[in-house]
Amino acid sequence: MSLRYLAKKLFTLAVTLYVTVSFNFLLFHVLPGNPVQLLARSGHFDPAARAQLVKLFGLDHPLIVQYFIYLKDMVHGNLGFSYVYRQPVTTVLGGAIGNTVLLVGTATLVTIVVGIWLGVVAASRAHSLSDATITVTSLGLWSMPDFFTGMILIFICGVWTHILPISGLVTPGLVTGTWGHLVDVARHLILPALTLTLVNAAEFSLISRNTLVDVMVEDYMLTARAKGLSRRRIIWRHALRNATLPIVTATALYVGMILGGAIQVETVFSWPGMGLLIYNSVVQRDYPVLEAAFLIFAIAVIATNFISDLLYQVLDPRVRRA
Repeated sequence: MSLRYLAKKLFTLAVTLYVTVSFNFLLFHVLPGNPVQLLARSGHFDPAARAQLVKLFGLDHPLIVQYFIYLKDMVHGNLGFSYVYRQPVTTVLGGAIGNTVLLVGTATLVTIVVGIWLGVVAASRAHSLSDATITVTSLGLWSMPDFFTGMILIFICGVWTHILPISGLVTPGLVTGTWGHLVDVARHLILPALTLTLVNAAEFSLISRNTLVDVMVEDYMLTARAKGLSRRRIIWRHALRNATLPIVTATALYVGMILGGAIQVETVFSWPGMGLLIYNSVVQRDYPVLEAAFLIFAIAVIATNFISDLLYQVLDPRVRRA
C-alpha cells in the first residue's frame, strides 16, 4: 500500500467527517421546536428563567456562532445536554452504546460466518436441490423487514412456546450471581440477535454463492482441478480467496444496514441500546440525543468504508488507486 494512496484516503476521510458533522449540526438546528419550550413543558417558567435557559444552551448566539461552539465542544467530548433525561448526552449514550455493540457485534459475527458458509455450500453444489433450497430461503428471508421477522420470533419463541424472553436486557427482579447474570443476558440476546442474523445472513449467502459460482469457471480453477486438488481445498483456499472483494464490499454496506435494522429490532424487543434510545428520543423530540446518536452511526459507517478501501489494497494487489 503506497503512502500516497493512504494520504489520499485519509484526506477524503477527514473531509467526509467534516461534511457529516456540519450536516448533522444543520439538520437538527433547522427542525421545528424550541428547546426551552421542551424543557418548560412540565411547568411554567417565568421570562427570567427562560432567558437563563436560552443563555445556558447558547441559543442567544447566531447560528454560525452556535456552529463553531458545537465544533469546539465536540472536540472536547461535549455532545450537549439531554432535554428529557436532564443529563449530559455522553452519560445518556454511555450504557446504550455498550448494549448496541453487544447486539450488533454478536449478530455481525454470526451473520458473516453463517452467510459465507451457506454461500459456499450452495456454490459447491450449484444447480442442485441444496443450492435451490438455500437460494430460495435466502431470498425469502432477505425480503422480510427486520421488525416483522422479530415479531414472528416473538410469537413463536415467546408467546407460543415460552422458551425465550422477548424483551429487555435482563429479567426484572432476578437476583443471581455473575454467571447467572451472564446467562440471563445471553438468553435475552438470542432473539434480537437471531432476527438480525436471519435477515442479513441471507444477503451474505446470496453474494457469496453468486461470486463463487462465477469464480469456479475461471481458467485457474480448471488448472487447480487438473492438478488433482481436492474440491474442499479448491473452494476454501482458492475460490473463496478470490471472491473476497464483493464480500468486503457487502460487509462495509452491511454496517449501515444493520445499524438501521438495530433501531427496529431494539424497539421491538425493548433492548436498551442506541436504537431504542433513538426511537424514544424521536417520540420525545430530544434533539441533542438524536444529534449525537446519528453522528455516532455516521462515523461508524464512514470508518467501516474507510477500512474496506484499505483492505482492497491488501486483498487484491491488482487494485490500484491514482
